[in-house]
Amino acid sequence: MYDAVITFPALGEGFVFNPQRYIDLFGFKIYWYGLIIAVGFILAALYIGKRCRAYGLTGDDVMNMLLCSVPAGIVGARLYYIVFFLDNFKADTVGQFLKNCISLRNGGLAIYGGVIFGVIGLILYAHAKKIKTGAVLDLAAHGVIIGQIFGRWGNFINREAYGVSAGIDTFFLRMGLTTPDGVTTYVHPTFLYESVWNLIGFLILHFVSKKRKFDGQIFAMYVAWYGLGRFFIEGLRADSLYLFHTGLRVSQGLAALSFLAAAMYLILRLGDKAGLDPSRMYVNTEASRERMKKADKELRGEDISPEAPAENTEDKQTEQDQNDKEEQ
Repeated sequence: MYDAVITFPALGEGFVFNPQRYIDLFGFKIYWYGLIIAVGFILAALYIGKRCRAYGLTGDDVMNMLLCSVPAGIVGARLYYIVFFLDNFKADTVGQFLKNCISLRNGGLAIYGGVIFGVIGLILYAHAKKIKTGAVLDLAAHGVIIGQIFGRWGNFINREAYGVSAGIDTFFLRMGLTTPDGVTTYVHPTFLYESVWNLIGFLILHFVSKKRKFDGQIFAMYVAWYGLGRFFIEGLRADSLYLFHTGLRVSQGLAALSFLAAAMYLILRLGDKAGLDPSRMYVNTEASRERMKKADKELRGEDISPEAPAENTEDKQTEQDQNDKEEQ
């Protein structure tokens, strides 16, 4: 379907798209999917960089969070895909199998694997820096959902991640895929559903985060929101990953579990009024304030080395008097 012409007939005859998957720049192919992912990454980084102090974190924390989570997320997304699509990677030699596994030019990344491994990277970073994990995950949740908003449009360019065609011939948002031989198939534009769902979720997280009650609340809300939407959208997908040969959609099951777990966690935490003490949030702790003061000094180019302890002048004078007596 990579060369199919895309149409949205219910929106008018002018909604016809036939984008190339790549830009040919001096003989080198630059894929739109990668460019779109890069735009999403940059916007996510800019946003969390702007909001980091609201969580008691610094610009250095943002950079380190990206360095810890992004590579881990890419590895996790690929491993998740390989495990459940293992038949596509079988080869006659170990070398060829490994080559197939690391070749990303034809896609093969699963968002849930990326989120799981990315979260592990963030937890390790928070532990190493003695930062509350909830604060780190809250900030990261904003960035992840921004990346997902844009990432799905890479699927649009690739003509992938679309839904089933059964019973959709009159649906107002149906998307047509017309192959070079003139055959048209109408499908659910599930990439569009998920992108819009995530955009709404981002706006909710943005405004709620300004009045959050505890560290970890925004991340839990992200997990619940994304899980709820993904459960229904995944049910429409025509290219789901299945639990080996069981016929069960892996991402749909994981979405349901994550939604239930996150929703239950939020209900319990928000219902415990006595435990909702703003002073316990990381941004309001002395440790956080000290880290931000240090970061501000670094930006101003001030010396951040520990101050030498003040000399005890009385002891020094006593010692001098004793020496004078000995000399006499």
